[in-house]
Amino acid sequence: MQEWMIAMLVISVLLVLRDMAKTFFRGRSFRKAEQPEQEKNPQKEKVERYAASFRKLADSFYGLPYRKDYLSSGQVDSIIREACENVCSHCYQREICWGSQSQEMYRGTERMLRSMEAGDPQDIQEKKSDWMSVCSRFVQYYEALKEGFQRERQRLIWDNRMIESRLAVAQQLQEMSRIMDMVADDLYDISLAEPSLMLDLQKLLRKRHIVVKQVWVMDKVEGRRQIFLTMRARSGQCISVNEVAQLLSREFGTPMAAARGGRRIVNGEFHTVHFVEDVSYQVLYGVAKLTKEQENVSGDNYICRQEEAGRFVMCLSDGMGSGVEASRESEEVVELLEQFLESGFSQETAAKMVNSALVMKGQDGMFSTVDICAVDLYTGICNFLKAGACATFIKRDHWVEAISSESLAAGLMQQVDFETSSRKLYHGDYLIMMTDGVLDALPPEREEETMKEIIMDIHEETPREMSRSILERVLGYSDYCARDDMTVLVAGMWKK
Repeated sequence: MQEWMIAMLVISVLLVLRDMAKTFFRGRSFRKAEQPEQEKNPQKEKVERYAASFRKLADSFYGLPYRKDYLSSGQVDSIIREACENVCSHCYQREICWGSQSQEMYRGTERMLRSMEAGDPQDIQEKKSDWMSVCSRFVQYYEALKEGFQRERQRLIWDNRMIESRLAVAQQLQEMSRIMDMVADDLYDISLAEPSLMLDLQKLLRKRHIVVKQVWVMDKVEGRRQIFLTMRARSGQCISVNEVAQLLSREFGTPMAAARGGRRIVNGEFHTVHFVEDVSYQVLYGVAKLTKEQENVSGDNYICRQEEAGRFVMCLSDGMGSGVEASRESEEVVELLEQFLESGFSQETAAKMVNSALVMKGQDGMFSTVDICAVDLYTGICNFLKAGACATFIKRDHWVEAISSESLAAGLMQQVDFETSSRKLYHGDYLIMMTDGVLDALPPEREEETMKEIIMDIHEETPREMSRSILERVLGYSDYCARDDMTVLVAGMWKK
């Protein structure tokens, strides 16, 4: 528990550091420009050393012993020795049992402990019957063995919980190291524009009464250009940042757009505005929800958001059960996922951290499904991650594909195997996510096939109308009675 709290504290500090970095990054000066071109920025090296330290710490956590499913020979020996001292030391047959027959006694006792560990009642009873014929104090001896076994078994469970917590911390440290490297690149892999480019942009924007004071450029590994302009408008004018983006698009022959969360207007004061290569696709989404009969609150929650890196993310979570408690659990899941994804964590790491948080809470029967679709709006590649969630469907022209999962819901166990996959999406494709209350209302044994038929028969083009039509048709299979919370989330992709 202490390691988990320490890890969460470190994450909080890192997120604060990230926000400070963003503020600096969008500020009015970039000191990298003052460094010689071949000289590596010492501040970047410092951040990279921090990242290396986190990686080393993560490796040390990974190097610790892994979980054990069975008692070790040392634990078995300790149980036998303690039972012998408590029971056999007062028995007149001690010299015989633990003298000339000590090896047989030890092996027989070990077999008895392994039977307890396997939990097979019939095998345990057979072992007890064999012992009763050779040991006059077997009842006391068996109770001593049972007490020692339960104590060591409980210790093994707690040791495994600590080991699992250390693995969760190691994953977080490793991911923080990656984010620190990324922040270091963003902060310091930036340079002043070439003088010729600087003059061209100054001439271009001067025609729109904009004074350009400085230009910085940053070309990311994936080849997407980023430009920072420190500029102001002349003669008391206010000019839209989108208009500046259109001028840059014509200049570079690449669609450019102002970065999300930045300034929208260029006024009479100098400000640095961040422009990035515009995404290739746009996404519209719609949702249809229905609460379980006789319940006031749905246990389903979702988020849909576009991130700075040109990724559109949809998260859907179904809290187990229904009502307020289920809603609170699924709401916590989607809020944590949103926070981690916004902070730069990969979707798999974010899901693992949320799962660890649910497990550490330790509330009996409280767990939620996790269903994530993350679309790269530059390439159209969609990554799917599922834990206990039902199928997601892709509709394209005249066919429908189902992305299914058989993994457990988040919160049930520390090491959940999240199922991941990816698909290439194209102009006009639809993503259709839903909770299990929707599929469960369809005929058993062929829920997915029936859903495919329903989706193929839907002709509405807007995501909102499509989600409503799907839900209405599903209700027709259940006499228009919602036996569970139902949510249908539809997103459509179109080329810009």
